[in-house]
Amino acid sequence: PSGNKRPPLPSIMSHSIRIIMVEDHPEYREGIALALETEPDLQLTDQFGMAEQALKALEHDTTADVILLDLNLPEMSGLEAIPWIKKYCPTIKIIILSQSDNETNILNAIHLGADGYLLKGSTLDQIISGIRAVVKGGASLDPNVAQFILNTIQKKVPQPNSEPLLSEREIEILRLLSDGLMKKDISERLDIGITTVATHVRRIYEKLEVPNAPAAITKAYKTGIFSSGKDS
Repeated sequence: PSGNKRPPLPSIMSHSIRIIMVEDHPEYREGIALALETEPDLQLTDQFGMAEQALKALEHDTTADVILLDLNLPEMSGLEAIPWIKKYCPTIKIIILSQSDNETNILNAIHLGADGYLLKGSTLDQIISGIRAVVKGGASLDPNVAQFILNTIQKKVPQPNSEPLLSEREIEILRLLSDGLMKKDISERLDIGITTVATHVRRIYEKLEVPNAPAAITKAYKTGIFSSGKDS
């Protein structure tokens, strides 16, 4: 052959990136397979139409680097398969390749261990780039999915003008707890019943999601409920 060979891409691994695809639509599988054939550093080693078939293969061969996983599969769903994939191949990178932009599916897939989430409307270049990105340790997210995740995170960040987590009375009681006062002492100091104090303390723990007073006091400082110095 003449010197027209395509120059090899810089190697990020000691071998081609080995890819498994789990997709129940043959036409879509064929399109992805044809695209991967043109990439010298990517090797599609197996294709399956059902998650159970892929899991059976992974039990005996754990050399794959990436799995392209549809969510809407017959029998076992892609979401159900993720924990099993991670069990058999803890180091494998999972890219969800799905039509579903359902918010619950996105968050569940990422929570279960997916390294990327691409919609089937993604271009072949985006899918190929996504495969290389996750192998390098990055993430591969469809732009709309990334925006949704960003919005979700932003909603969880307390806004400056939002309702305070603890009421003034709860903050007052928590400060007295931080001073070492017992519930009985707080009851006398504030001239309220000890049962009322106990109810406030329980609500403080629930709101801060902590088990006891030391943890509540620590979280109060970390989250800014208490300023760095105690009020006089």
